[in-house]
Amino acid sequence: MEVMVIYSSHTGNTKKIASSIFAAIPGDSKDMQSIDEYSGKDAETYFVGFWTDKGTCDMRVVDLLSELKGKNVALFGTCGMGTNEEYYKSIEQKVKVWLPEDCRYLGAYMCQGKMPMQVRQKYEMMENSGMEEAKVKAMLRNFDEALLHPDAEDLKNAAAFAVNVMDRLKNREC
Repeated sequence: MEVMVIYSSHTGNTKKIASSIFAAIPGDSKDMQSIDEYSGKDAETYFVGFWTDKGTCDMRVVDLLSELKGKNVALFGTCGMGTNEEYYKSIEQKVKVWLPEDCRYLGAYMCQGKMPMQVRQKYEMMENSGMEEAKVKAMLRNFDEALLHPDAEDLKNAAAFAVNVMDRLKNREC
């Protein structure tokens, strides 16, 4: 197996990105599985996807990344809290630390994803509890914007990320 796409998806957002990445990877020597299905199939290159919880990935992804030895690894993820590149970079930094030093890190792709309705309900409760109104309104606006993601542009960008990673590997640029 040349390439393995593994993802952890809480609401389906990361699964959509995983599918777009998988479709963009050339050739037949590839597979895609959710982290729940993954049984340790070996590959040279891994695209590992995650949903963001409190600024990082879930523990199953930490465990998976920690076990990859001497592999090429690219990360991808979805995050409900906005489209801020600095925030995306901080998530990437927190996740990539779990890679063993003998892995070749190939970069990350992050995009916004919709959140469960319970999150909006929590924000609405905050609004009624006296929390700073402007902050709560911004959180509600972000929630509503996130409902539209991942969108077609996010999927296109994920595919372009995968193509770029595979081209760099083929040309030994990383």
